Amino acid sequence: MSARRGISITTRITLFTGVVAVLLCSLTAAVLMFALNRFVTKSLIEEITAAGGRVAAQMEQGSLEYPLARRQSRKVQVVDVRGQVVASTPQLRGKPRMARFPPEGAMAATSVVCGGVFARGECDIVVAQRAQRGSERWTVYSASPTIPPLVDPRVATVAGSGTMLLAVAITYLGRRIVMASLRPVVAIRAELDEINATSLDRRVPASDSDDEIHDLATSVNRTLTRLETAMERQRQFTADASHELRTPVAGLRAQLEEAQLHPGDTDLGDLLAHSLADLDRLQAIMTDLLLLARLEGGVPKPDERVDLATVVRAEVSRRTDPRKMRLLLAPEVPVDVVPGQIDRVITNLLDNAERHARKTVVVEVRPNGDNAELIVDDDGEGIAEADRERIFERFTRLDAARSRDRGGTGLGLAIARGIAHAHHGTIEVTASSAGGARFVLRLPLATSSNNDREQTHHISS
Repeated sequence: MSARRGISITTRITLFTGVVAVLLCSLTAAVLMFALNRFVTKSLIEEITAAGGRVAAQMEQGSLEYPLARRQSRKVQVVDVRGQVVASTPQLRGKPRMARFPPEGAMAATSVVCGGVFARGECDIVVAQRAQRGSERWTVYSASPTIPPLVDPRVATVAGSGTMLLAVAITYLGRRIVMASLRPVVAIRAELDEINATSLDRRVPASDSDDEIHDLATSVNRTLTRLETAMERQRQFTADASHELRTPVAGLRAQLEEAQLHPGDTDLGDLLAHSLADLDRLQAIMTDLLLLARLEGGVPKPDERVDLATVVRAEVSRRTDPRKMRLLLAPEVPVDVVPGQIDRVITNLLDNAERHARKTVVVEVRPNGDNAELIVDDDGEGIAEADRERIFERFTRLDAARSRDRGGTGLGLAIARGIAHAHHGTIEVTASSAGGARFVLRLPLATSSNNDREQTHHISS
């Protein structure tokens, strides 16, 4: 491929997972270090409070034991009521008192003191406690350097290393999960790349898991099934159309070649009559094919409100022998239709009934719930139940009685169903009470709430 490919989904999710993992792990490590600092600081305060309390107890008993602090980093001072330092650990010997704040009554007071008697830049936690010396209340200060935020470099190193290792592990695991999740998608894409017009029977693999990728594979397979069916119908339609068009073309060619070979024996009037008949048939087939293509393309057209009974009565009046038809037309059955198309449906149904009726065709229009029904009954031979759906396919003729010699292109019923579906209706065939065929067209009744529709349009003959 010449075009540059963008970052893959796997890479994008891996990068996202890595960034989120680093942020979350760093936040977790920071929270842990903060909690550890608080815990160690609390333990240190308890320790230096205990050290100062021990000195205060010794003061109350009248004897001090040296050293005052058991750890070198701990600092202790004993301050009398005049604020003079009377005893201290070696590192504070000769220095003024480390703090000025008094204890909180009988309770110890704690504060952080920076500078002063402590080294430059050093901050210490100082605890002040009361010590009863006879009738006087002295103060014992105990101190120790504050705990660094990271507690200890080794702890910080372990926490940082653990954070990075955990982030790397999460990122790696996320990448593996993404790759495993997208592996079926890769298989689907590979299979789709192999499918072409000659192998539409193939299907993409569907995983056993009940997840979105399984739903994707199922949807793709359903689409392939519909595509295969459409392609098969297209091939069959092409073959049927070619056959139907070839017959009048072949007849026309034969007649013209015969006239060319024997011009003296050719009746020009008869030749022109036969040629025009074949051309009429070609034109009818092509017109029907174009109408079917427009119906399947779903080209929207403006609807008009018509009275179905009026349209049927007008169409019957144009028949060569309207007396053959018995009408049962309910008044006021409005439908929203494309008039030219609904005329074509009625014409096709009446033509079909006339071709196969023995004596009478019964045409009925009636409302039925939310639908308007047009029923066309004939008393002919009827249609076998197994063929009642097949007759709506293109170029379908069930027997010799329904051959092209009796007129028609073989597309009438297919066009009728296409128009019915385009109007959100249905058309079906059953057995009539007279033993023939009963065609039932159902269309939605026009609703009176649509005030912006045109008034009922009556078509006159």
